[in-house]
Amino acid sequence: MLDRNFKYGDRVQFTDPKGKLYSITLIPGGEWHTHKGWLKHDEIVGQPEGSIFVTNGDLKFQAFRPLLGDYVLSMPRGATIIYPKDAAMILGVADIKPGTRVLESGIGSGALTLSLVRAVGDTGFVKSIEIRDDFAQISKSNVINYFGSEPKNWELVVGAFQEQEYKAEWDRVILDMLAPWECVEAAAKALVPGGVILAYVATTTQLSRFAEALKESDLFTEPESTETIVRGWHHEGLAVRPQHRMIGHTGFLTVARRMAPGVSVLQRRRRPSKGSYGVAE
Repeated sequence: MLDRNFKYGDRVQFTDPKGKLYSITLIPGGEWHTHKGWLKHDEIVGQPEGSIFVTNGDLKFQAFRPLLGDYVLSMPRGATIIYPKDAAMILGVADIKPGTRVLESGIGSGALTLSLVRAVGDTGFVKSIEIRDDFAQISKSNVINYFGSEPKNWELVVGAFQEQEYKAEWDRVILDMLAPWECVEAAAKALVPGGVILAYVATTTQLSRFAEALKESDLFTEPESTETIVRGWHHEGLAVRPQHRMIGHTGFLTVARRMAPGVSVLQRRRRPSKGSYGVAE
């Protein structure tokens, strides 16, 4: 039977009776102090997840290893993160699986990078490009802190996406930046035929400009755009209702696929709208 108990070096997430979260890393001889007493790290090591620990001030906490979403929402940030709801959609919509080679630009704080590196596995590879050195350092620290060391299937490059040298060897290109439409031609060079380009943008103006750039390039299929809205539900006995607060708009996802070299996009037939016909005199 595998030993899943807490050990030194583990990150532990505590939840108090009010639902407030706290995270620590276990070290030999360490102590975690709260507003009402403290816990010794040595007393936590060797115990299973889901245990209840009590401070010397009689305050109770339940302890688990943090899930990826918990870590992402609590880690240091340099730029706004891609929320777990959007990261999950990106993995599904872009079909990122073990063995996939992913080129990511606009790493920010590294939130999406964590999901990408885990998804591609040991047989895949993720190359992250970040134009700002300060963001790159924050994201690198977050990635190393999460995995325990720098993943072998990940490379971080500081620079502009358009200035890199590319050849058709990447399965996916993920863009999280202010002006992704400026990277369409470079992305086309990097992608293999059938590869996926996906952009995460915050505004409808960015969405429109990127989608039109894809269409005008004649290098990608008709783009599709979506947004994801998550609403929690309250349930206590027979009292079941939607929560008053929800995770609404965070960003839009626009996705398309690379056409074969020299092949024009198959134009999609659309039913003419009412305004397409002239008005009879």
